[in-house]
Amino acid sequence: MSTPDVRIAVEDPATDDVVALLSEHLADMHATSPAESVHALDVRALRAPHVTFLAARDHAGALLGVGALAVLGPDHGEIKSMRTTPAARGRGVAAAVLARIVDLGRARGLARLSLETGTQDFFAPAHRLYERHGLVACGPFGSYTPDPHSRFYTLALADA
Repeated sequence: MSTPDVRIAVEDPATDDVVALLSEHLADMHATSPAESVHALDVRALRAPHVTFLAARDHAGALLGVGALAVLGPDHGEIKSMRTTPAARGRGVAAAVLARIVDLGRARGLARLSLETGTQDFFAPAHRLYERHGLVACGPFGSYTPDPHSRFYTLALADA
């Protein structure tokens, strides 16, 4: 999905401006949640073959946000590393990245996308975004276990 002022494309997460945004993301996750409840991926993990990393940029190439799709199995994917720059917040960038991830999941024949996020007030905007786009609360999936600091969501792609 792209709008006239936002281009979303597959990118290497090791790009300098992306590394800076991911570092901010990881720092916020560690400042907000106990270490054992932080499941954000670092650049190395985001370069794994089963992960497709996306960056949203404006017409001048400035980074606006990022997100990733990690394939968990033949029919299940996980939304990872959703983050927008402070300047891009409230402009629909996260919604556009999320829509692109959903489109990628469908194109790969996945039946379901799921995600893990935090439970603290810091994560309330993310909760609203996911719920507004049809994701519903669910239990732990994949290798996750119940955790009072984690909230899980899922989206059946046939319904989305």
